[in-house]
Amino acid sequence: MIEVSSDDARRGGLPYIGSQPIALAAGALLVIMLGIGSIALWRAYTGFSPEQERVTAARQLQARAAQASEQLAEKAKGLEVTQQESIDQLQVVQDQLQSVRRLLAAQQADTRRLSEQVASLNEAVDGLRQSFASVQASDASAPPSRNRAIRTRSHATRAAHHRVAKSH
Repeated sequence: MIEVSSDDARRGGLPYIGSQPIALAAGALLVIMLGIGSIALWRAYTGFSPEQERVTAARQLQARAAQASEQLAEKAKGLEVTQQESIDQLQVVQDQLQSVRRLLAAQQADTRRLSEQVASLNEAVDGLRQSFASVQASDASAPPSRNRAIRTRSHATRAAHHRVAKSH
């Protein structure tokens, strides 16, 4: 068995390390300094530094952000160009629509004019028919000379042509 002396009991059963606490602190400080120095030498030799990694990561983030910003600017410009092209196409379509409307109005005016001319010709034809009918009725009642009937028809035809020429 191990006997515990009274000095050991006061210290909690741990063996006594040394009588000089300053020497112990100096030794611990020396071990810590050697550790820090070895870490510094290791970083200098390998080139590994967390600060450099952080700076590199920050620069990469800045580069990505700048690239994303440039891409957004390019897309915005593309959208602007597309929008302007759409506006230009819409303007062309509106101009074409105005032209079609003008042509339609002109065609309607021509149709009205031609309808009026057809009506005038119908009136002239009706007039000729009535004239011819009256000539035939007078032929039935009294036999006129053949020359007089020809003159009457010729006169009616000239009047009809005169009316058509006026409508033009």
